[in-house]
Amino acid sequence: MKVEVEEQPGSVSSLQIELPPEEVSKEWDAIANSFVRFAKIPGYRPGKAPRSVIEKRFRKEIHDELTKKLVSKSYYDAIEQKQLRVVSLTNVEDVQFGEDKSMRFRATVVTAPEFELPEYKNIPVQLPSTKVAENDVEHALERLREQSADFVDVPERGLEMEDFAVIDFEGAIEARPIREIAPNASKNVHGGKKFWLQLAPENFLPRFCDQIIGMQRGETRSVQVEFPAEFPVAELVGKKADYAVTLNEIKQKVLPSIDDAFAARLVPGKTVADLRQMVEHDIEHEKEHEVERAKESQIVKFLHEHTAFDLPPPLLKNETRRALNELVHRNRERGVPDDMLKGKEKELVEGAGSLAAHRLKTNFILSRIAEREKIKVSRQEIDARIREEAARYDISVDKMRKELQEHDGLNTLAEQLLLGKTLDFLKANVSVEDP
Repeated sequence: MKVEVEEQPGSVSSLQIELPPEEVSKEWDAIANSFVRFAKIPGYRPGKAPRSVIEKRFRKEIHDELTKKLVSKSYYDAIEQKQLRVVSLTNVEDVQFGEDKSMRFRATVVTAPEFELPEYKNIPVQLPSTKVAENDVEHALERLREQSADFVDVPERGLEMEDFAVIDFEGAIEARPIREIAPNASKNVHGGKKFWLQLAPENFLPRFCDQIIGMQRGETRSVQVEFPAEFPVAELVGKKADYAVTLNEIKQKVLPSIDDAFAARLVPGKTVADLRQMVEHDIEHEKEHEVERAKESQIVKFLHEHTAFDLPPPLLKNETRRALNELVHRNRERGVPDDMLKGKEKELVEGAGSLAAHRLKTNFILSRIAEREKIKVSRQEIDARIREEAARYDISVDKMRKELQEHDGLNTLAEQLLLGKTLDFLKANVSVEDP
């Protein structure tokens, strides 16, 4: 097999691959013989039709299978022969068969950039303490207290700051409902039924809470809101709205005492001393995770600062598109309306570009370290991860594997495992410095 490599700008290479006649003929014979065994030809028993009849009848099918098989095999052989670090195949074209039965084609590939690795063993890191302070435990217990709070009715007085008001309300601008003016705005801006609102000076819409102080249960009051210039819904900026607000209930938050009854309520059969011990263990566990995250963050930062190369433009473009889709999806899940996302389009694109560049650079560096350290991912490790993913989505292992194969997910899974193992290797070889 002859392989000629022509390097082009932007980490792109063109491979001119030529296969000799004997290799093409050998593969043609193997495919044609397979057709002879299984093809059904009228007038012949299965497997008994002459080879010449089969080749004439199925010439196109044999030719197509031959092309597909040879292109795939020779492409990978060419990469290995020329020791190219190919990260993606962008195009296969000009497939030609010569009169002597030779075959040639051109493949365009994107290759990994060339760069020198820094000294990556003993990367200096500063790590947070894993010691659990008494304050840590007290704050955690206070959060549990907040989560276990009761909300009791307050029927005998008017609404006060810090109360929780349960209201029905509806907004309008010049008698036109806000839901018609700004349909993509949050529903809480439109209005709502049995809406829980904790009263605080800066909470919710501008001066909304101030104007409902003193309301009694069953009372209806008109509240005026002026939307500021920085309000995220363009249709409402600078507008004045009227809200009809009816107070249904006044609730007051009552925190439980931290005692054995509180502990038993959270974990049956446990005392407050047991609860403190459990909380301390959880905090310690979280601090250990913080140490691992700190190691990883500082390792990646060091590698980025000490390694310089240009990213392949085609890859950066594709990764930026993927990162942008992720950011948009994440914002939609948080309830950000599409019109607000459109207003932040430039900001989102810039953020996606930065995220994509960081990901790609990290992956290239870690892949090169894995190559140098001969870090590999075994079949058993891939199978174990597939089982984990299947359990996570509550589907069978076979179905999980099939879905991954259909979406080229097995290669992505293997790459994630490899990069993870490489990071683990680097974390095990850091040099810990005093803060």
